[in-house]
Amino acid sequence: MAHAGAEILYETTARAAMTFHALRRVFEFKRLLKQAKEIYRDPARKPDLQICVDSSGVNLYFARAAKEAGIPVLYYVAPQLWASRPGRIKQVRRYIDRLACIFPFEAAWYQSRGANASFVGHPLFDDLPKIRQVRSDGGQRPTVGIVPGSRRSEVKTNLPHLIEVMQRIQDRFPDAQFLVPTTLSTHEMVVTSLSGKTVPGVREQLEQQSHARDGRATVKQNAFDEFIPQCDLVITKSGTSTVHVAAYAVPMIVVYRGSIILWHLIARWLLKTKKVAMVNILAGETDLVPEFIPWHGSNKPVADLAIQMLEHPQMLEDQRVKLRELIKPIEAPGASLNVAKIAMEMIAADARR
Repeated sequence: MAHAGAEILYETTARAAMTFHALRRVFEFKRLLKQAKEIYRDPARKPDLQICVDSSGVNLYFARAAKEAGIPVLYYVAPQLWASRPGRIKQVRRYIDRLACIFPFEAAWYQSRGANASFVGHPLFDDLPKIRQVRSDGGQRPTVGIVPGSRRSEVKTNLPHLIEVMQRIQDRFPDAQFLVPTTLSTHEMVVTSLSGKTVPGVREQLEQQSHARDGRATVKQNAFDEFIPQCDLVITKSGTSTVHVAAYAVPMIVVYRGSIILWHLIARWLLKTKKVAMVNILAGETDLVPEFIPWHGSNKPVADLAIQMLEHPQMLEDQRVKLRELIKPIEAPGASLNVAKIAMEMIAADARR
């Protein structure tokens, strides 16, 4: 949207956070909501359409404010109420005019509860090449992708334990190499963490440089689509990254390290799904890929499983086949265009009233 010329009043994504880390931003959020309400009341600046994207904890408040100001509301990347807090469906029906869902089962879930929802496709496939090549060197040197997260809070929580997993894998495969894609907000933290640990040969790469294959760990910003196809196995935190890895049919283990106290006090009671990894939810809440969520206690079971999979190529191949089948129903591009069409339809319909 910025590239298309949208005026960015406040950039929020670089410091995106979850759980207690998000609570630190409450006053910032209140200030932004107040600013938005002022814009909604200003005839010269009042928008023709409010588009909410993801993050229901924030966006449902903006949706309500917009709706009360007579502004139609489109919600893109629908809130995952099917996973937790389904009671918010009342707010969705009241304040959201159209829901653009990125998974077919989400649209069906919302439609069955009276919401105006449609499946538009997953935006991930707007950017990925239609033909996605994976490594073809026969796996002579085990290559493991490490995805600690796109938020600093996720990296801080997950990476120290992933580093121990990397060390255990390297004990078994001395020539193993690790590819670690990062984001703008996490790059420095990842490089610092890896450089200060015992994983030897960590190599920082700038985005414009080609990465070398002779280092034990290579860190590169915005290199997800470059690194993942080269991996025999990826160990990734849960979230959209699991779908991204699955798009390349690369075998994976999904982890998420969090507070054991928060898990027992809050998370385990809020979650309505048997599985947490999105690929497993898409697979009908089955164990298509191994998931360690919540990931508490010893890191050894994750490392042991990774080693076992690398030692038995058939385990990797079996998962590849299943991932290819899983992705087929959602891999067509066009999500962004579909959402844009809905937005234009809503603006035109509102103008006619």
